[in-house]
Amino acid sequence: MTIETTTAGVLALIVIMTLVTLVTRLGGVFAMSFVRISPRVESFINTMASSVLIAIVVPMAFAGDAGALAALSVTTVVMLALKKPLPAISAGILAAALVRYLV
Repeated sequence: MTIETTTAGVLALIVIMTLVTLVTRLGGVFAMSFVRISPRVESFINTMASSVLIAIVVPMAFAGDAGALAALSVTTVVMLALKKPLPAISAGILAAALVRYLV
């Protein structure tokens, strides 16, 4: 299977990806409209968010380059120190950029 790289092909892919994203997001909201949000369901949703984050970060920690490891380390330390995600993410991005630039 090949993907056309013409302007029409690229625009078609963008439209398809937009529709898939929209259907996925609206489908989740629609499905959850039938679920009563009890404390147990809320706990499940919060836990799933953490699980997805961990599933993304752990492979990077084991197979990532020096920049990825620096980003992970700096983000962890700043998050533990400040308890605020935005500065921690910013520091992690800066650490990865510096390591990749200097190494």
